[in-house]
Amino acid sequence: MNGMLLASRFFPLLLALLIASSALAHEDEAGVESMTVFGRAEQMIGVATSASEGRVGGADLALRPMDRVGELLEAVPGLIATQHAGGGKSNQLFLRGFNLDHGTDFAASLDGVPINFRSHGHGQGYLDLNFLIPEVVSSIDFRKGPYRADVGDFSSAGASFLKSYDSLPESVVSVTGGEHRFIRGVAAANVPVEEGDAIVALEGRSFRDPFRLEANLLQLKGFAKRTLPLVGGTLRLSGLGYYGEWDSSDQIPERAIDSGRIDRLGYLDPDLGGETLRLGLNAEWEEDGGDPLRLSAYFLYYRLELFSNFTYFAVDDVNGDQLEQRDERVALGARVEKEFSDVLIDALDATVGGETRLDVIPEIGLYQTTARNRFNTIREDAVREASFSGFFESSWTPTHWATFRAGSRLDVFVFDVDARKGIGQAANSGTESEAIVSPKLGISLHPLDSLELYLNAGGGFHSNDARGTTVSINPEDGTPLASVDPLARQWGAEIGARWQPDRRFNVTTALWWLRSESELVFVGDGGFTEVQGPSRRWGVEVTGFARPVDWLALDASYAWSNADFTSMRGGRDRVPGAIETVASAGVTLTQGPFDGSLRLRYLGGYPLIEGNTQRAGSTALVNLGAGYRWDAFRFALTVVNLFDSKDSDIEYLFASQIDPGGAEEEGVHLKAVAPRQVRATVSAYF
Repeated sequence: MNGMLLASRFFPLLLALLIASSALAHEDEAGVESMTVFGRAEQMIGVATSASEGRVGGADLALRPMDRVGELLEAVPGLIATQHAGGGKSNQLFLRGFNLDHGTDFAASLDGVPINFRSHGHGQGYLDLNFLIPEVVSSIDFRKGPYRADVGDFSSAGASFLKSYDSLPESVVSVTGGEHRFIRGVAAANVPVEEGDAIVALEGRSFRDPFRLEANLLQLKGFAKRTLPLVGGTLRLSGLGYYGEWDSSDQIPERAIDSGRIDRLGYLDPDLGGETLRLGLNAEWEEDGGDPLRLSAYFLYYRLELFSNFTYFAVDDVNGDQLEQRDERVALGARVEKEFSDVLIDALDATVGGETRLDVIPEIGLYQTTARNRFNTIREDAVREASFSGFFESSWTPTHWATFRAGSRLDVFVFDVDARKGIGQAANSGTESEAIVSPKLGISLHPLDSLELYLNAGGGFHSNDARGTTVSINPEDGTPLASVDPLARQWGAEIGARWQPDRRFNVTTALWWLRSESELVFVGDGGFTEVQGPSRRWGVEVTGFARPVDWLALDASYAWSNADFTSMRGGRDRVPGAIETVASAGVTLTQGPFDGSLRLRYLGGYPLIEGNTQRAGSTALVNLGAGYRWDAFRFALTVVNLFDSKDSDIEYLFASQIDPGGAEEEGVHLKAVAPRQVRATVSAYF
């Protein structure tokens, strides 16, 4: 079904229902406590510091019908998570006019541990959520814009903070089966302990998927957490493990589809895919009391082997253009944070903290391969990257209707690159360092109990790949290359409002602006840095939630943005891949033993080249979930892509050569939306 047609019918209807339901949103709150509590209904006036800040609770997440784990982030209004490769690879993210690739300007963490990877073998800020077991995620807090001091790298477009349960609402064993040999088994349980809480969760998933090249996806996951009182506070210890392997058809040339050579679910290279491993340990301690001290430390081991082929035979007419990207590392980090109340004067509160991180990457490489067998090394490096950060944030509330905030963050990065193989080996080695200060300002005005107004501004940044900071020779052809600044500065501002008369209804709106001094990105697929120049983005967002009656919840969001290069003129200033329109809407029912959720996700068209003469088409997907609880059992049905949309998950424009000896042609390359799939789940609770 055409994406624009579907969205035009579904979204306005739901938005109208949401707004109309506000008339019922002022009923007596007496019955609210017995109904399912949604995070979107939590009181955010006096808590949030901007209109684009919020929380999504466990009830929202548990009832959300999803195809991929990465779609958890679509609970953040205005964010889209697509996929241009197999199910084991990180999702491609879009938010606030950014094609975020795999996370360059969007930061995420789980229980305080950063998920993004610096100087990653495939893409800067690589954000892979496939290790998550959704059943253990209790909430997602989110922010947009560089307005807060407690998070730095990769967070200028936004940030999400995922939290796991200390104690699960219920222990559960669940089995899901579906078309194309989809099998998922989960066991998540509270473990009896003498003091505190403990949970353990295991998940296994396999899937062939509906594309012509079977994905043969295998994912194995584990998570454990122990919570107990310790020395006047609470200690949380957690560990996780994840292994995944998959085959992938990746994006394909549209001209190959039009000629009848393959269909939209087809492939050209049968040897693409990957394998990944992640092991992590985390310790958090939080002091009891009103002004807590928080301490945390983490350890992570990670490995990825990824095989891709974007241009087929355009570079190597004999062996083909298949690439292997390898990343293996250990990451260590620690953080300290302390809150203070009534500092120097009444109503002046402050938070002071610091954090450090070290990534030791003994092998990060890019290789030419045929059928996953290496025949040439483009470059292979050992990288050590360290960062040291300090931040403070203060808020002053001189009157009940106004709060003023100010803060600042200092980040210092040190890069060390040992180029071991490839052209320009010695020339591309070296050490670099840079520091950056990011000021933050905010004002919240509270003229009415149900209304809050916000004004925010601040500086942010994202780090560039360490290899780009020391490069001087193109490892592909030996031509000279200029190194890049280690840190790319960004500035943003936002004005917004939040109306929340009670727990049954809220609406937020924001007008935002963001400028990037440069969009310098190290291209892991080529081993060099691409200079994209300075850019600016601005847009508007509207988000709403309504609970007109106990058994019905409605939510909807709409975001529009514009992105252009400030150094280009003459109608060739658009940022390719920059999202323009995003809309999402959902209906959730919880009536007695029955529950259901119907969700629309709409991604509008966007420019594929600077001149905007070629554009990607729109995409609309509707997912359906329904369940019935009988005693200790729940039976559920999920339909992914309910209306069997034939839209594209993602589209690009670049040149490729399909056959040896053929002609190189520029054209659209796409990954089709997977066709409709039906899955059934049986769960037992105890």
